[in-house]
Amino acid sequence: MALSNILTFQIIKAVEALYGVTVEKVELQATRKEFEGDVTMVIFPLLKVIKGTNPAELGSKIGEYLVENTAEVEKFNVVGGFLNLVIADAYYINYFNGIKNDDKFAFPANDPNGKAVMVEYASPNTNKPLHLGHVRNVLLGYSVANIIEAAGKKVYKTQVINDRGIHICKSMLAYEKFGHGETPDSDNIKGDKLAGNYYVEFDRHYKNEINELVASGMTEDEAKKKAPILLEAQEMLRKWEAGDAEVMALWNKMNGWVYKGFEETYANIGVSFDQNYYESNTYLLGKDVVADGLAKGVFEKDPDGSVWIDLTSDGLDRKIVLRSDGTSVYITQDIGTAIQRVKDFSDVGGMVYTVGNEQDYHFKVLFLILKKLGYDWAQNLYHLSYGMVDLPSGKMKSREGTVVDADDLMAEMTATAKSISEELGKLEGYSDEEKAKLYETIGLGALKYQMLRVDPKKRILFDPNESIDFNGDSGPFIQMSYVRTRAILRKADFDLAKDVTDVELHVKEKDLIKQMELFVTIVQTAAHSYSPAIIANYAYDLAKEFSSYYQVVSILGEEDMNIKLFRVQLSKKVGETIKAAFGLLGIDMPERM
Repeated sequence: MALSNILTFQIIKAVEALYGVTVEKVELQATRKEFEGDVTMVIFPLLKVIKGTNPAELGSKIGEYLVENTAEVEKFNVVGGFLNLVIADAYYINYFNGIKNDDKFAFPANDPNGKAVMVEYASPNTNKPLHLGHVRNVLLGYSVANIIEAAGKKVYKTQVINDRGIHICKSMLAYEKFGHGETPDSDNIKGDKLAGNYYVEFDRHYKNEINELVASGMTEDEAKKKAPILLEAQEMLRKWEAGDAEVMALWNKMNGWVYKGFEETYANIGVSFDQNYYESNTYLLGKDVVADGLAKGVFEKDPDGSVWIDLTSDGLDRKIVLRSDGTSVYITQDIGTAIQRVKDFSDVGGMVYTVGNEQDYHFKVLFLILKKLGYDWAQNLYHLSYGMVDLPSGKMKSREGTVVDADDLMAEMTATAKSISEELGKLEGYSDEEKAKLYETIGLGALKYQMLRVDPKKRILFDPNESIDFNGDSGPFIQMSYVRTRAILRKADFDLAKDVTDVELHVKEKDLIKQMELFVTIVQTAAHSYSPAIIANYAYDLAKEFSSYYQVVSILGEEDMNIKLFRVQLSKKVGETIKAAFGLLGIDMPERM
């Protein structure tokens, strides 16, 4: 039984025995560092139901009862309205021995009969490579999926690849007009980068044509609509929708290049998917749902034939779901895709959409419509809304070619990690291959940690150089703490299997065990909040505690073999817990640094 449950049960018993009063809730919190104690009970709420006493008297009587009747409580003190409880070393030692060989102590087993959660992230366009904004998206979505799974639910990871529409045709048309048969192989370039280059090329020609039309006397708005290259792209889109053989062949060829490029980037950044959906297959979904919604009175048809839903009574507005010409809009596709996912995976009982906060309103409308259509799983939809990523140099623009390419960013992080590691000069005996792997692990660890340590809803100013810091709140600092635990294990030339039960804990050891005990609650809280930041900050706190312990307590230099064994076991478990937390964030750990 968790310590909080034990104490709550015993405090309720104490109040009943001492005052004949039954209470249902007890408020517990960690004792503040400046006071002696491990767990603090807030006394004030009890004064509302127990009359004729004061905080000092009430706290003292409950404290005395707990010391006499609860093996876990060793002593107590009362400060103001707070009862500070000192927990016996035996409790923490027994707890530690119970988890030290359990790799999954904070991860409950999945309920085989429980409902699964589908997490969507990435969802790129096939007209350009993944960029910095995608990096935050995929890291958030992948991490949240890991955390939900660790908390005990089955998870499906998915993406919708936006492989159709005018933007895709812009890249295709520019390649057709200016590509001269260039291929990824012929120019030794990733296919997604090649498509992105032609998206930029399209925009360059488009702007030139606009300028020429404006110079001839046309207004800028007219020129933007009548530029010849845009009209050609629109015609290409019409041909694509009509299934024109030549356009489809070009579309298949270029998308094939892009998919291969995406797969390489995903592999490098360390994320994966269980199922891909393609907008070219889903863009017609939802029309049948509109017809069904009309029959149920959820939707209404206007005189021009367009179909709408009136959400004004819900604090939103009136939203179109089908145009007068019978074509769908984005919300229609999203309705149909959500329903299709549940058809494809019948155990799905909820979905998480990892999409930037500029789409907050869209998802409010989508979720409300699905609820009104009567789908029970619609109660369990969540928009993992996140803020944009800024660089010290400013905003990014895809069509102008000023984005920070995800592959280039990862390469830069690896190069920075190499430079700093070489300056530290601690890589004697490493092969070139081992060094390259280490630089990548440190660089990507720094990138992922900086992206995930901030609450998803907050905007990030990301500075690659500042993220690789071996001393501050950073991925490399936490990785270094793990590496120290591995170094201790390599030097420990004795059997670690024996349970140690008769040691007096150093205050730092008690703090470390308390911190590891928190991991169980942290995982559940992060899953409930859809926030990898909670895991990232926990990993930092644990690493910081261990760093302090490592500095002030002799581990391998301890002469008492029993104490030395315990300290090595504790170091080992701290390292494993840090690694487990970072694993949820998709961050690898080096064995040496």
